[in-house]
Order: sequence, then C-alpha cells, then structure tokens
Amino acid sequence: MTVWIAHEQGRQFLGELATHVDIRVLTGPDKPLPSDPAEVTFWVPPFLSSGAVVDFAQRLPSLQVIQLLSAGADAWIGRTRSGVMLCDARGVHDSSTAEWVVTAMLAVLRRFDHFARAQAVPTWSYAEFAPTDELAGKRVLVVGAGSIGTALGARLTPFEVELTYVARTARDGVHAIGELPELLPHADIVVLLVPLTDLTRGMVDATFLAAMRDGALLVNAARGPVADTAALTKELAGGRILAALDVTDPEPLPVDHPLWTMPNVLITPHVAGSVRGLLPRAYRLVGDQLRRMLAGEPLANEVQDGY
Repeated sequence: MTVWIAHEQGRQFLGELATHVDIRVLTGPDKPLPSDPAEVTFWVPPFLSSGAVVDFAQRLPSLQVIQLLSAGADAWIGRTRSGVMLCDARGVHDSSTAEWVVTAMLAVLRRFDHFARAQAVPTWSYAEFAPTDELAGKRVLVVGAGSIGTALGARLTPFEVELTYVARTARDGVHAIGELPELLPHADIVVLLVPLTDLTRGMVDATFLAAMRDGALLVNAARGPVADTAALTKELAGGRILAALDVTDPEPLPVDHPLWTMPNVLITPHVAGSVRGLLPRAYRLVGDQLRRMLAGEPLANEVQDGY
C-alpha cells in the first residue's frame, strides 16, 4: 500500500502501521515524484491546497482516499474522480480556530489593533481609546454549530457571554439558519464558522449585514466567499459595524483594497489553523485513517454534501 503525505515531519505522528504500508513524501505537485504515481492509493495533499494541487489527483489512477489537512473541503468538491473518497480534517482545527475567534473578539473590543498602531508611532494613546468595550455580557451569535463552534462555546463560557447557535438544521439548542433575520438584530457579535457550500456562498449579503445592530462585530473564520465582499466593504465603509476577518474573497486581498485601511476592520492572513500543533494533530488523524482502512473499517470525516 503506497501512501503519499505532504510533510516529512508527519511520519513521526502516524503511529504504528503495518510493514507493507509504504510512506513517501511529496510536498507539492511541482516536486519530483517520490514513487510510481500509479501505485498511490492514499494521498495527503498539502494544507490549504487548491488549483494545481487539486488537479494533480487526476494523475493518481489507483487513488482511493484523499485525506485533507484542512477542515474545509470546498476547493475539492466536484473535482475528484468518481470512486475516490474525500475526507476532511474535522476536529484537527477546533482548538486553534476557536482560539483565533476569541483572540479576534478581544483584540477588536479592547482595541488592541489601535494600540498596536499607536505603539508603532509611538504614542501613549490612553486618552484616545480608553475606556474600551469588553467581551463580558455580550450576546454572541455563532453561525455554524459543528465541532469548531462547540470548541468556541467552551472557550467563551468563562467570559460570561450569552451564546446562540445557528445551523442548517434546527436541533436542541441550535436555531435553523432561516431564523437569522430575527436573531441578527439582537447579536453584539456574529461569528461565521460555516463550510463554504452552494448554500452558504454569499450568505452574508447586504440584507444580512443591514440586519446586524449598530456597533456589532462580524467575525469571519469560515471562508471568504461566505461573505459578499462588495456588500461587506460598503457596509464597513460606513462605520456602522466592525469586522475581524481571517478570510477574504479574494485571497490574498489586493494591496489596494479599501478593507486594509478601514479603522473598524482587523485582518489576519488566513492563519486561524496555522499553528505549531497542526501537524501532530493532523497526522495522528492520518494514522488513524490508515489503520481503519487496513482493517476494512469505515473512515472518519468523509465529505458529503459539500462538508
């Protein structure tokens, strides 16, 4: 059984595997192939792959499983050969993405972005920015009630917030996405954690944004195209709401885009999942998946209906 993985350091986290499992490393499709591509049955492409990497799967005729290192699979949907199972890394990014969301909330509410700019001058900016807002007591609406949303809720509990979840389908403790028009006007913070699918693309449009209360904070840790960039830019330019964005559409955001210079916008370059603990967690999942495959057991995290 030939397995290609994307990181040499991933080997140490795979755990015990049968001796006939041949692990080879291919860091990218433009690199020399480590073995015969016709023999590869299990492939772990690089983190946050798109474009040429996705197309490369067509060069692996015996491929049975693509195991992603990302929680989102949107770049791969509809682009894999029939019979190839696509699995995402659900659970791997729960802690890191939840941490980023909490950090972004606190940074914006406590105005750390403004203080950082003042430090660069340098200026003692107490009189300009204090007193700041705070997270305690805020009504937080989380759009996306999967494993990352659950991890976020656990981290927000000590901050004494009022937490509301929304998902595609209503269930105990979770509202249906169709209830957003009634929920948005009451939220101080709206967090986007949904996968990018045909249903969520452009979900945050002018109507969605207009329904947010004055002074509310939008936090996007999902995918850039979940928000309509033109509508988002127009709403933020008016200064009525704030935003913390780890993802944009397009990525990278053009250097002359107006979002860069808006004082009510905090932007990070899609780094929520890019932490030092990523590879250990991700390749432990890869090892578990290989053992399931060898034992003839169902694999975890199979992507269905776009996520």
